[in-house]
Amino acid sequence: MMRTPLLIPVLLIPVLVLAAASCGDEPPLPPPAMDTSCEGFFGSPNANTGLDTDVCFARIEGDATWTPRAWDAAAYAALLSWTLDNPPSVLVDNPYEVTPDLQPDPNAVCVVTTTGDHAYRLETFSEATPDASIEAAKAAGGVVTHGGACGACSSLADLEVYARIPDQTDPVRSCAMSNLGGPVEDVDACIQDTVGFTPPCARAWAYNAIHDGELCREICLISLLDDEPYNQPDGTLNGCLQCDEDVSGAVFKTIAGRTRRNSGLASAICRPCETVWRIDHMYE
Repeated sequence: MMRTPLLIPVLLIPVLVLAAASCGDEPPLPPPAMDTSCEGFFGSPNANTGLDTDVCFARIEGDATWTPRAWDAAAYAALLSWTLDNPPSVLVDNPYEVTPDLQPDPNAVCVVTTTGDHAYRLETFSEATPDASIEAAKAAGGVVTHGGACGACSSLADLEVYARIPDQTDPVRSCAMSNLGGPVEDVDACIQDTVGFTPPCARAWAYNAIHDGELCREICLISLLDDEPYNQPDGTLNGCLQCDEDVSGAVFKTIAGRTRRNSGLASAICRPCETVWRIDHMYE
């Protein structure tokens, strides 16, 4: 088994974008990896999505049906009550310039390991397959918090933000546009203030927004002016979101670590169900 240290950060939304364990006699839960037997799209549609709940819904129906945990104020508060012993550093250099060829490890998982009373560490487990990584993590006493290596957005504090705000289009877009051409620190500070990400995670998003603003600007302007929904009728992404996936996706997934898809969180952007990890987020 190879364990790798917590990665430093970054992903995602464009500038103009819209930018487990069982006990007793209970049957074991399915592993939190992706379900390739499923059909349909996973998400929580709203007025901006372009798909309705007939084709996009917050559950995965395959060999077995999986429904993500319900989130409420008590659940959010519980996540924020934890202290991370090994937080990542804030990224200083633009990863799209210094490490543009980064690719996420398809077999890694990021694991929460309790170190004390509501204290924890994050650690990456990487084996020959995701299932082997999951088993190694469980054997070590850890709980998988998302697929892929740990990174800038892997903390439980950032999970709270991802879970609480399923559609972050408006605040992130506003931060990017109001600081267009400005330093990354300004975009970063705005995202921290308006969205609530931790400093390492906000910096990851800020670099992503700047990168998308450079390479996806025209496409995103068209999407914005045409008021395009996030998803087309066939479930594909609009041009702006697809540009973000194409030009920024790999680097962001590598450095940010946590995404909604690999955390099993439904968002207003519907995703093919086979790309979603089934994570139950039970840390106590």
